[in-house]
Amino acid sequence: SSIMIIDNRDFPDDPGVQWDTERVAGTLLQHVEANGINLVVTFDAGGVSGHRNHVALYAAVRTLHSEGKLPKGCSVLTLQSVNVLRKYISLLDLPFSLLHTRDVLFVLTSKEVAQAKRAMSCHRSQLLWFRRLYLLFSRYMRINSLHFL
Repeated sequence: SSIMIIDNRDFPDDPGVQWDTERVAGTLLQHVEANGINLVVTFDAGGVSGHRNHVALYAAVRTLHSEGKLPKGCSVLTLQSVNVLRKYISLLDLPFSLLHTRDVLFVLTSKEVAQAKRAMSCHRSQLLWFRRLYLLFSRYMRINSLHFL
């Protein structure tokens, strides 16, 4: 219900552009404080896909957390990056995920998978051929493993 859209030249959706950690952190903190957010879910240090913008978001949240700048009671969870094989073996990854999850494991229902796919289809510019394959075979459309920062 609280979505902030940032239309800023400093934060282009471009894996070739390195975002400034302090600026991202400041923007995120402003949104967290203004909306009373008590849980931040973000990428891990690998950005899940290696996307530099995803890595920058993780770095910003990590900075806020390590410097104690997040509001009291605000928790942080990070998605877990996995290798390409695990990304695309779908439900075959479930036993491995169950055995190696440290903190929290989310298994999506078929309704939630359909909702996630509908959300992705709203962003047609992001749905390149390899992402369409990812939606078909990905473990992340079925399993999301999150870890506390």
